Amino acid sequence: MVSLKYAVVERERRFLVASLPEGVGETWEIEDRYVDGSRLRLREVRRPDGTIVRKLGHKVRLDDSPAEVACTSIYLDDAEWTLLLAQLPGRTLRKRRHHVHRDGWHVVVDELEDGTLLAEIDDADREPMPYPAWLDVLEDVSGDEAWTGAALARG
Repeated sequence: MVSLKYAVVERERRFLVASLPEGVGETWEIEDRYVDGSRLRLREVRRPDGTIVRKLGHKVRLDDSPAEVACTSIYLDDAEWTLLLAQLPGRTLRKRRHHVHRDGWHVVVDELEDGTLLAEIDDADREPMPYPAWLDVLEDVSGDEAWTGAALARG
């Protein structure tokens, strides 16, 4: 059994989309490093105001699907970040994360290096509702392992 004592449960749906929707409020630059042989991820987020957030994350699936995971994060200072980044072998994923707040929805759209757009909706503890009509969905890839961050990361 997975302990959820310090974890946040994410229930994410992922969609390939044809275009960025109107209403992008903020865009973050994200670099993820998936540590080889583990469920650990080092993440660096650069926000438009110059703020940099670095953290070590641990994700544990709650069932067989990649759509529901328990996440725990430890925030790192510069020295810890440098030490872990230098010591831990892994694969990297770089993306631009566009935040869209529209009609009561918060949707993030990750723009991958090859231009692919991958939208995420976190349902948290709510029942999933149909995605908003303004999201130009090509395909629902929520249960597809190939569209998880770890699978998209390159060595």
